[in-house]
Amino acid sequence: MSTQPLLEAKGIKVRFGIKKAQKWPWDPVPQLKAVDGVSFDVQPGETLGVVGESGCGKSTLARALIGLVPVAEGEVWFDGKKVDHADPAAMKALRKDVQMIFQDPLASLNPRMTVGDIIAEPLRNYYPEWDKERIVSEVRAMMAKVGLLPNVINRYPHEFSGGQCQRIGIARALILRPKLVICDEPVSALDVSIQAQVVNLLKDLQREMGLSLVFIAHDLSVVKHISDRVMVMYLGNQVETGSSAELYGNPSHPYSRALLSAVPEPDPEGERNKQIILLEGELPSPISPPSGCVFRTRCPSVGEQCSIERPLLQSLGGTHHVACPRFDVAVAS
Repeated sequence: MSTQPLLEAKGIKVRFGIKKAQKWPWDPVPQLKAVDGVSFDVQPGETLGVVGESGCGKSTLARALIGLVPVAEGEVWFDGKKVDHADPAAMKALRKDVQMIFQDPLASLNPRMTVGDIIAEPLRNYYPEWDKERIVSEVRAMMAKVGLLPNVINRYPHEFSGGQCQRIGIARALILRPKLVICDEPVSALDVSIQAQVVNLLKDLQREMGLSLVFIAHDLSVVKHISDRVMVMYLGNQVETGSSAELYGNPSHPYSRALLSAVPEPDPEGERNKQIILLEGELPSPISPPSGCVFRTRCPSVGEQCSIERPLLQSLGGTHHVACPRFDVAVAS
Protein backbone atom coordinates (compact mmCIF):
# COMPACT_ATOMS: atom_id res chain seq x y z
CA MET A 1 0.00 0.00 0.00
CA SER A 2 1.02 3.61 -0.53
CA THR A 3 2.36 5.58 2.46
CA GLN A 4 0.22 8.56 1.40
CA PRO A 5 -3.33 8.14 2.78
CA LEU A 6 -6.17 8.48 0.30
CA LEU A 7 -8.47 9.79 3.05
CA GLU A 8 -7.34 11.46 6.26
CA ALA A 9 -9.58 12.78 9.04
CA LYS A 10 -8.03 14.97 11.73
CA GLY A 11 -9.97 15.65 14.92
CA ILE A 12 -13.40 15.59 13.29
CA LYS A 13 -16.19 17.06 15.40
CA VAL A 14 -19.86 17.29 14.37
CA ARG A 15 -22.42 19.21 16.44
CA PHE A 16 -26.19 19.55 16.18
CA GLY A 17 -28.09 22.31 17.96
CA ILE A 18 -31.08 20.97 19.94
CA LYS A 19 -33.51 23.87 20.41
CA LYS A 20 -36.07 21.67 22.16
CA ALA A 21 -33.54 21.10 24.95
CA GLN A 22 -33.46 24.84 25.82
CA LYS A 23 -34.94 25.61 29.23
CA TRP A 24 -35.50 29.27 28.34
CA PRO A 25 -35.52 30.94 24.90
CA TRP A 26 -32.56 33.16 25.84
CA ASP A 27 -30.40 30.24 26.96
CA PRO A 28 -27.66 28.96 24.62
CA VAL A 29 -28.85 26.17 22.34
CA PRO A 30 -27.51 22.85 23.74
CA GLN A 31 -25.14 21.07 21.37
CA LEU A 32 -25.40 17.36 20.68
CA LYS A 33 -21.86 16.02 20.26
CA ALA A 34 -22.48 13.46 17.52
CA VAL A 35 -18.78 13.05 16.64
CA ASP A 36 -16.21 14.32 19.11
CA GLY A 37 -12.65 14.48 17.81
CA VAL A 38 -12.17 11.40 15.63
CA SER A 39 -8.93 10.93 13.66
CA PHE A 40 -8.04 8.17 11.20
CA ASP A 41 -6.78 7.53 7.69
CA VAL A 42 -7.56 5.14 4.85
CA GLN A 43 -4.85 3.93 2.50
CA PRO A 44 -5.43 3.23 -1.23
CA GLY A 45 -7.00 -0.20 -1.66
CA GLU A 46 -7.70 -0.58 2.08
CA THR A 47 -10.95 -1.29 3.92
CA LEU A 48 -11.53 0.44 7.25
CA GLY A 49 -14.34 -1.06 9.31
CA VAL A 50 -16.22 1.20 11.74
CA VAL A 51 -18.19 -0.46 14.54
CA GLY A 52 -20.13 0.57 17.64
CA GLU A 53 -23.64 0.48 19.05
CA SER A 54 -26.49 2.59 17.69
CA GLY A 55 -26.03 6.29 18.42
CA CYS A 56 -22.24 6.20 18.60
CA GLY A 57 -21.83 8.51 15.57
CA LYS A 58 -20.84 6.09 12.80
CA SER A 59 -23.33 7.27 10.19
CA THR A 60 -22.85 10.94 11.12
CA LEU A 61 -19.11 10.52 10.62
CA ALA A 62 -19.73 9.00 7.19
CA ARG A 63 -21.93 11.91 6.16
CA ALA A 64 -19.39 14.42 7.44
CA LEU A 65 -16.66 12.83 5.31
CA ILE A 66 -18.69 13.33 2.14
CA GLY A 67 -19.99 16.78 3.06
CA LEU A 68 -23.63 15.89 3.74
CA VAL A 69 -23.35 17.36 7.26
CA PRO A 70 -20.97 20.21 8.18
CA VAL A 71 -17.79 19.62 10.16
CA ALA A 72 -17.72 21.87 13.26
CA GLU A 73 -14.01 21.33 13.95
CA GLY A 74 -11.20 19.33 12.40
CA GLU A 75 -10.08 18.66 8.85
CA VAL A 76 -10.86 16.15 6.11
CA TRP A 77 -8.20 15.54 3.46
CA PHE A 78 -8.81 13.49 0.33
CA ASP A 79 -6.06 12.60 -2.12
CA GLY A 80 -3.86 15.39 -0.73
CA LYS A 81 -6.59 18.09 -0.85
CA LYS A 82 -8.48 19.63 2.05
CA VAL A 83 -12.16 19.06 1.35
CA ASP A 84 -14.08 20.09 4.48
CA HIS A 85 -15.95 23.37 3.92
CA ALA A 86 -15.07 23.19 0.21
CA ASP A 87 -17.00 25.30 -2.31
CA PRO A 88 -19.71 23.67 -4.47
CA ALA A 89 -17.41 23.18 -7.47
CA ALA A 90 -14.82 21.40 -5.34
CA MET A 91 -17.51 19.24 -3.72
CA LYS A 92 -18.82 18.19 -7.13
CA ALA A 93 -15.32 17.12 -8.13
CA LEU A 94 -14.94 15.27 -4.80
CA ARG A 95 -18.16 13.33 -5.23
CA LYS A 96 -16.92 11.93 -8.50
CA ASP A 97 -14.17 10.17 -6.55
CA VAL A 98 -16.07 9.53 -3.30
CA GLN A 99 -19.40 7.72 -3.44
CA MET A 100 -21.74 6.28 -0.82
CA ILE A 101 -23.83 3.13 -0.45
CA PHE A 102 -26.76 3.55 1.93
CA GLN A 103 -28.39 1.29 4.50
CA ASP A 104 -31.89 0.94 3.04
CA PRO A 105 -31.50 -0.26 -0.55
CA LEU A 106 -35.08 0.48 -1.65
CA ALA A 107 -35.42 3.88 0.06
CA SER A 108 -32.19 5.10 -1.56
CA LEU A 109 -33.55 4.53 -5.09
CA ASN A 110 -35.98 6.85 -6.87
CA PRO A 111 -39.18 4.77 -7.35
CA ARG A 112 -40.15 6.77 -10.45
CA MET A 113 -36.95 6.04 -12.36
CA THR A 114 -36.00 2.85 -14.13
CA VAL A 115 -32.89 0.92 -13.13
CA GLY A 116 -31.11 2.15 -16.24
CA ASP A 117 -31.88 5.80 -15.48
CA ILE A 118 -30.87 5.42 -11.80
CA ILE A 119 -27.46 4.02 -12.69
CA ALA A 120 -26.99 6.42 -15.62
CA GLU A 121 -27.84 9.59 -13.67
CA PRO A 122 -24.26 10.21 -12.39
CA LEU A 123 -22.91 9.80 -15.93
CA ARG A 124 -25.36 12.38 -17.29
CA ASN A 125 -24.34 14.81 -14.54
CA TYR A 126 -20.59 14.46 -15.04
CA TYR A 127 -20.38 13.65 -18.75
CA PRO A 128 -23.13 15.65 -20.49
CA GLU A 129 -21.26 15.33 -23.78
CA TRP A 130 -21.71 11.54 -23.90
CA ASP A 131 -24.38 10.26 -26.28
CA LYS A 132 -27.15 7.87 -25.26
CA GLU A 133 -25.50 4.80 -26.78
CA ARG A 134 -22.31 5.26 -24.79
CA ILE A 135 -24.21 5.80 -21.55
CA VAL A 136 -26.36 2.71 -22.08
CA SER A 137 -23.24 0.68 -22.87
CA GLU A 138 -21.56 1.81 -19.62
CA VAL A 139 -24.71 1.07 -17.63
CA ARG A 140 -25.07 -2.44 -19.05
CA ALA A 141 -21.40 -3.17 -18.35
CA MET A 142 -21.75 -2.05 -14.73
CA MET A 143 -24.95 -4.05 -14.28
CA ALA A 144 -23.07 -7.14 -15.40
CA LYS A 145 -20.30 -6.41 -12.87
CA VAL A 146 -22.74 -6.35 -9.96
CA GLY A 147 -24.68 -9.42 -11.11
CA LEU A 148 -27.75 -7.84 -12.72
CA LEU A 149 -29.07 -9.09 -16.04
CA PRO A 150 -29.11 -6.46 -18.83
CA ASN A 151 -32.75 -7.23 -19.67
CA VAL A 152 -33.95 -5.64 -16.38
CA ILE A 153 -32.63 -2.20 -17.37
CA ASN A 154 -36.14 -0.79 -17.93
CA ARG A 155 -37.70 -2.13 -14.72
CA TYR A 156 -38.46 -0.12 -11.59
CA PRO A 157 -37.01 -0.60 -8.06
CA HIS A 158 -40.22 -2.04 -6.55
CA GLU A 159 -39.90 -5.01 -8.92
CA PHE A 160 -36.67 -6.18 -7.23
CA SER A 161 -35.75 -7.89 -3.97
CA GLY A 162 -33.75 -6.12 -1.27
CA GLY A 163 -30.50 -7.75 -2.37
CA GLN A 164 -31.09 -6.78 -5.99
CA CYS A 165 -31.90 -3.19 -4.97
CA GLN A 166 -28.62 -3.03 -3.09
CA ARG A 167 -26.81 -4.25 -6.20
CA ILE A 168 -28.46 -1.39 -8.10
CA GLY A 169 -27.23 1.03 -5.42
CA ILE A 170 -23.71 -0.40 -5.71
CA ALA A 171 -23.81 -0.05 -9.51
CA ARG A 172 -24.89 3.58 -9.19
CA ALA A 173 -22.09 4.29 -6.69
CA LEU A 174 -19.43 2.66 -8.88
CA ILE A 175 -20.50 3.89 -12.32
CA LEU A 176 -18.14 6.90 -12.06
CA ARG A 177 -15.19 4.65 -11.08
CA PRO A 178 -14.61 6.36 -7.69
CA LYS A 179 -11.50 5.93 -5.57
CA LEU A 180 -13.34 5.65 -2.25
CA VAL A 181 -16.74 4.19 -1.37
CA ILE A 182 -18.35 4.81 2.03
CA CYS A 183 -20.65 1.91 2.90
CA ASP A 184 -23.14 2.96 5.59
CA GLU A 185 -24.44 -0.36 6.94
CA PRO A 186 -25.05 -1.71 3.41
CA VAL A 187 -26.10 -5.21 4.52
CA SER A 188 -28.03 -4.62 7.76
CA ALA A 189 -31.42 -4.66 5.99
CA LEU A 190 -30.70 -7.90 4.12
CA ASP A 191 -31.09 -11.60 4.95
CA VAL A 192 -27.97 -13.37 6.22
CA SER A 193 -27.41 -15.35 3.00
CA ILE A 194 -27.82 -12.18 0.90
CA GLN A 195 -25.45 -10.32 3.23
CA ALA A 196 -22.67 -12.77 2.37
CA GLN A 197 -23.32 -12.33 -1.35
CA VAL A 198 -23.19 -8.52 -1.14
CA VAL A 199 -20.05 -8.50 1.03
CA ASN A 200 -18.27 -10.90 -1.33
CA LEU A 201 -19.38 -8.76 -4.29
CA LEU A 202 -17.87 -5.67 -2.65
CA LYS A 203 -14.60 -7.51 -2.04
CA ASP A 204 -14.46 -8.69 -5.66
CA LEU A 205 -15.20 -5.19 -6.99
CA GLN A 206 -12.61 -3.72 -4.65
CA ARG A 207 -9.90 -5.99 -6.06
CA GLU A 208 -11.01 -5.42 -9.65
CA MET A 209 -11.38 -1.63 -9.45
CA GLY A 210 -8.77 -0.78 -6.83
CA LEU A 211 -11.31 0.72 -4.42
CA SER A 212 -10.82 1.93 -0.87
CA LEU A 213 -13.75 1.29 1.46
CA VAL A 214 -15.04 2.72 4.73
CA PHE A 215 -17.38 -0.06 5.89
CA ILE A 216 -19.84 0.77 8.69
CA ALA A 217 -21.76 -2.10 10.29
CA HIS A 218 -23.21 -3.50 13.51
CA ASP A 219 -22.35 -7.09 12.64
CA LEU A 220 -18.79 -7.61 13.85
CA SER A 221 -18.48 -10.90 11.97
CA VAL A 222 -19.13 -9.11 8.68
CA VAL A 223 -16.65 -6.36 9.59
CA LYS A 224 -13.98 -8.94 10.41
CA HIS A 225 -14.51 -10.65 7.05
CA ILE A 226 -14.13 -7.54 4.89
CA SER A 227 -11.90 -5.13 6.86
CA ASP A 228 -8.14 -4.64 6.93
CA ARG A 229 -8.37 -2.30 9.93
CA VAL A 230 -11.18 -1.66 12.40
CA MET A 231 -12.13 1.47 14.39
CA VAL A 232 -14.39 1.13 17.45
CA MET A 233 -16.56 4.15 18.37
CA TYR A 234 -18.47 4.93 21.55
CA LEU A 235 -20.58 8.04 22.12
CA GLY A 236 -18.93 9.94 19.27
CA ASN A 237 -15.41 9.00 20.40
CA GLN A 238 -12.81 6.67 18.97
CA VAL A 239 -11.83 4.16 21.69
CA GLU A 240 -9.72 1.61 19.80
CA THR A 241 -8.20 1.15 16.35
CA GLY A 242 -6.14 -1.67 14.94
CA SER A 243 -5.77 -4.24 12.23
CA SER A 244 -8.54 -6.81 12.04
CA ALA A 245 -6.24 -9.48 13.46
CA GLU A 246 -5.05 -7.23 16.31
CA LEU A 247 -8.47 -6.03 17.37
CA TYR A 248 -10.29 -9.35 17.10
CA GLY A 249 -7.38 -11.35 18.51
CA ASN A 250 -6.53 -9.00 21.38
CA PRO A 251 -9.23 -6.39 22.11
CA SER A 252 -7.74 -3.98 24.64
CA HIS A 253 -10.48 -1.45 25.48
CA PRO A 254 -13.23 -2.67 27.87
CA TYR A 255 -15.89 -1.58 25.39
CA SER A 256 -14.26 -3.49 22.51
CA ARG A 257 -14.04 -6.58 24.69
CA ALA A 258 -17.74 -6.30 25.56
CA LEU A 259 -18.72 -5.94 21.90
CA LEU A 260 -16.65 -8.91 20.77
CA SER A 261 -17.88 -11.13 23.61
CA ALA A 262 -21.37 -10.92 22.09
CA VAL A 263 -20.29 -12.21 18.66
CA PRO A 264 -21.67 -15.77 18.14
CA GLU A 265 -19.10 -18.52 17.64
CA PRO A 266 -19.62 -21.30 15.07
CA ASP A 267 -18.30 -23.92 17.53
CA PRO A 268 -21.14 -24.98 19.89
CA GLU A 269 -18.71 -25.89 22.67
CA GLY A 270 -16.93 -22.55 22.41
CA GLU A 271 -20.27 -20.72 22.36
CA ARG A 272 -21.38 -22.46 25.58
CA ASN A 273 -18.13 -21.81 27.43
CA LYS A 274 -17.39 -18.23 26.42
CA GLN A 275 -17.94 -15.39 28.87
CA ILE A 276 -20.29 -12.64 27.70
CA ILE A 277 -19.49 -9.21 29.16
CA LEU A 278 -22.69 -7.36 30.04
CA LEU A 279 -22.40 -3.59 30.30
CA GLU A 280 -24.33 -2.02 33.16
CA GLY A 281 -26.06 1.33 33.11
CA GLU A 282 -27.64 3.40 30.38
CA LEU A 283 -25.91 4.99 27.40
CA PRO A 284 -25.16 8.62 28.42
CA SER A 285 -26.65 11.52 26.50
CA PRO A 286 -24.43 12.97 23.77
CA ILE A 287 -25.75 16.41 24.78
CA SER A 288 -23.99 16.13 28.16
CA PRO A 289 -21.45 13.29 27.95
CA PRO A 290 -19.49 12.25 31.06
CA SER A 291 -16.33 14.15 31.90
CA GLY A 292 -13.01 12.48 31.21
CA CYS A 293 -13.48 9.06 29.63
CA VAL A 294 -16.97 8.90 28.09
CA PHE A 295 -17.15 5.15 28.81
CA ARG A 296 -16.46 5.46 32.55
CA THR A 297 -20.15 5.30 33.59
CA ARG A 298 -20.40 1.74 32.20
CA CYS A 299 -16.80 0.56 32.52
CA PRO A 300 -16.05 -2.45 34.79
CA SER A 301 -12.48 -1.16 35.32
CA VAL A 302 -13.25 2.49 36.14
CA GLY A 303 -10.83 4.37 38.42
CA GLU A 304 -10.60 7.80 39.99
CA GLN A 305 -8.50 9.27 37.18
CA CYS A 306 -11.07 8.25 34.54
CA SER A 307 -13.25 11.29 35.34
CA ILE A 308 -10.41 13.81 35.27
CA GLU A 309 -9.32 14.05 31.65
CA ARG A 310 -10.23 12.57 28.31
CA PRO A 311 -7.87 9.69 27.41
CA LEU A 312 -5.83 9.98 24.24
CA LEU A 313 -5.09 7.12 21.87
CA GLN A 314 -1.89 5.36 22.91
CA SER A 315 0.06 3.00 20.68
CA LEU A 316 0.25 -0.68 21.52
CA GLY A 317 2.58 -1.35 18.60
CA GLY A 318 1.91 -1.46 14.88
CA THR A 319 -1.48 -0.03 13.96
CA HIS A 320 -3.05 -0.93 17.32
CA HIS A 321 -4.11 2.08 19.44
CA VAL A 322 -6.38 2.30 22.50
CA ALA A 323 -7.87 5.22 24.44
CA CYS A 324 -8.01 4.00 28.05
CA PRO A 325 -6.43 5.74 31.06
CA ARG A 326 -6.24 2.40 32.91
CA PHE A 327 -5.13 0.22 30.01
CA ASP A 328 -3.14 -2.30 32.11
CA VAL A 329 -6.01 -2.80 34.55
CA ALA A 330 -8.55 -3.10 31.72
CA VAL A 331 -6.56 -5.86 30.02
CA ALA A 332 -5.95 -7.76 33.24
CA SER A 333 -9.56 -7.65 34.44
